[in-house]
Amino acid sequence: MRVLAAMSGGVDSAVAAARAVAAGYDVTGVHLALARNPQTYRTGARGCCTLEDSRDARRAADVIGIPFYVWDMADRFHEDVVDDFVAEYAAGRTPNPCLRCNEKIKFAAVLDRAVALGFDAVVTGHHARLGPDGLLRRSVDLAKDQSYVLAVLTREQLDRSMFPLGDSTKEQVRAEAAERGLAVADKPDSHDICFIADGDTRRFLAERLGEAPGDIVEASTGAVLGSHSGAYAYTVGQRKGLALGVPAADGKPRYVLSITPKTNTVTVGPAEALEVSTVRAQRPVWTGGPTPTGPVDCEVQLRAHGNVVPATVRVDDGTLHADLHRPMRGVAAGQAIVAYRPDPAGDVVLGSATITG
Repeated sequence: MRVLAAMSGGVDSAVAAARAVAAGYDVTGVHLALARNPQTYRTGARGCCTLEDSRDARRAADVIGIPFYVWDMADRFHEDVVDDFVAEYAAGRTPNPCLRCNEKIKFAAVLDRAVALGFDAVVTGHHARLGPDGLLRRSVDLAKDQSYVLAVLTREQLDRSMFPLGDSTKEQVRAEAAERGLAVADKPDSHDICFIADGDTRRFLAERLGEAPGDIVEASTGAVLGSHSGAYAYTVGQRKGLALGVPAADGKPRYVLSITPKTNTVTVGPAEALEVSTVRAQRPVWTGGPTPTGPVDCEVQLRAHGNVVPATVRVDDGTLHADLHRPMRGVAAGQAIVAYRPDPAGDVVLGSATITG
């Protein structure tokens, strides 16, 4: 069986490739060049897809003893992930670029090309599991679990995917990398948004969208409390950085409740106003079995690494509706809602959709 190992230059993808070789697969490594300026080096654990990462991936492939190639997907990544990220913020939503990258790049563009070249599957270093039944499950390392950002994958994509690390903790992966002589054993994990290496999302968006001054208003009265230079710099649930000139009458902090691009308004209010009991979402992908024809009791996760809450979910005419059994705060349009079925062998991903309201 021929498999293509996507090697980012980090420890997870290197060990995943090594495990695929040890399992007897015919493995070829590939590094995805996603940055239009590959000379840009990462800063500590920030950023990825740099020249440094490409070299780390190549060295790992040499140690493992597999062929290695670099695929230039910078234009596709910029269009499908970076441009989408900017457009979503401009529309008042809070996107998850890792989810979009998995959907559009790693398991669409890469998998399609791999299959066209005669490969049977793509191997990645994601911390998630695919059981013998083919169902996507959480990793045994819940702190590193990435099933949330993989839940957008279709059944056909999952059937051609391999996640060798799902039964290991991050500490075990690093220890194995050291035993195999992989220089990336102690390399810091990349975090935050990979294409914003300095972590300054507000500056990144301002450079692309420009300044767009508007009002920050009180939800209950409509009174103007302050101003902003761009509504895209805010997200639902945000408390810090509001710079309000008028304190609340009760002295309690205010939070961003909503963003309205049409009027360029950021609406704020008390924490309890963030509570949400129902969620609507579009583009449902249901991989845990047939798309349900009626209500399904499950657990849902509304942000990456967020808490789960019991819910009743149904899919009607292409829209997913979730009635939460207890209110949740900070639910933002543009994020994914992922439905899980608790299971003794590990929570099973039932499906996902993009939150719209």
